[in-house]
Amino acid sequence: MKKRRLFIISTVLVIVLVCVCLVACDGKAGKSAYELAVEQGFEGSLDEWLESLKGNDGVDGTDGLDGRDGMDGISDVTQLYEKAMQEGFEGSYLDFLNSYLTLNADSQVATNVALLSAVKVYVSDYYTNYWGKKTEVSAVGSGVIYKLNKEAGNAYIITNYHVVYNGNLSSEGNIYSNIKVFLYGYESESQAITAKYIGGAYDYDIAILQVEDSEIIKNSNARAADIASSKDIVVGSTCLAVGNPAAGSSSSYTDIKISVTQGVVSVDSENVSVGDSSTGYTVSTRVIRVDAAINSGNSGGGLYNSKGQLIGIVNAKATSTSIENMGYAIPSDVVAGIADYAIANCDGEENRYIKKLYLGIGGVINSSKSVYDTSSSTVKLVEEIAVGEVSNDSIASGILQEGDILKAVEFDGNRYAITRSYSLPDSLWNAKAGVTALLKFYITRNGEDMSVEVAVTAENFAQLN
Repeated sequence: MKKRRLFIISTVLVIVLVCVCLVACDGKAGKSAYELAVEQGFEGSLDEWLESLKGNDGVDGTDGLDGRDGMDGISDVTQLYEKAMQEGFEGSYLDFLNSYLTLNADSQVATNVALLSAVKVYVSDYYTNYWGKKTEVSAVGSGVIYKLNKEAGNAYIITNYHVVYNGNLSSEGNIYSNIKVFLYGYESESQAITAKYIGGAYDYDIAILQVEDSEIIKNSNARAADIASSKDIVVGSTCLAVGNPAAGSSSSYTDIKISVTQGVVSVDSENVSVGDSSTGYTVSTRVIRVDAAINSGNSGGGLYNSKGQLIGIVNAKATSTSIENMGYAIPSDVVAGIADYAIANCDGEENRYIKKLYLGIGGVINSSKSVYDTSSSTVKLVEEIAVGEVSNDSIASGILQEGDILKAVEFDGNRYAITRSYSLPDSLWNAKAGVTALLKFYITRNGEDMSVEVAVTAENFAQLN
């Protein structure tokens, strides 16, 4: 395990050595299959209609889609989708899945969706030790398919930076030179897929891998992960951690199988300090806390919600003897921002680093309260965020002032509400160098609502470590 540790007050957290990624699909549908069924005379609720699709086999019931003379009928959601298509449904598989899972919070269905976007990550290399002897080093982690072109056999995969990084290596950026990934169900040595590191951020513990022209991918059932915004996470909601928890316990990395653990979201957002004991370098990282079982092999693996949508990338666990079942994941909004930048701008060679818009302001929390939403029966935290300081050389100097209450920011045709301490930093992952030219802030200053504008240039994007 690499020498990175997490510290929360007096609690020591050990960063795990595995990673993964995924991608979002956004389909649009017309009338639902249920609406069409009602038009054709079906009487009953949507839930009852979904059950009717399954059918009942045997002498007392109607055969299901595949059922005949007492044999099993529809047994999985894919067959339900096919049946719905036969009845006129025009949406994508994900459109149907989202409707189905809204009514059927079935972790088995969500797990099977998530597994198709999960990968195992194996890295190896050689380094010269103190005595001049070459030593082989390796590690096993997890990953998530973020973007996928199956026809071409191409994919982009997200994992933890600490999975592909080793400070003892002499390679460019101390990144392992040999990186292999394995799809779920394709985990033998002969099914290894060569991957390339293209970019990432040490400070955020995220790395992006690229796969090109893989015959295994072309002929697989792999899919890119669907991503849910981490700002919508609700404490107490179901979460699934998909990865390789047994990494390091076997003499052969091919013996380590992708597996799933389940729990709930314990804290939707908190900050922990991440330190590298070999360099003394420390950063503060925002994470989601969960009680799902997390072990060293889960690093880089996906954290999914009850719909099988990615909400984070697992990167750490608490190891104190006085604490049990405390795992951590990097929020999906942060992950997606880094991944999108790397895919658009990085090649793993001349361009390896992530850049993000730097405003030069600090925020403070004036107040915090819990708000109960009766329509969804959920509780959300709402914070009032104010400007705490403005650097003299920042682009916001003379425009934003200390004490300004931040309500929202608008750029590139999108408006982002600022209701939590992370709202503004997360929204800035969507700003693009050479594209974003103006930020419009909606603020309250001395009791008066107003808006101010901050000009942006490509030079205002700072390179991350």
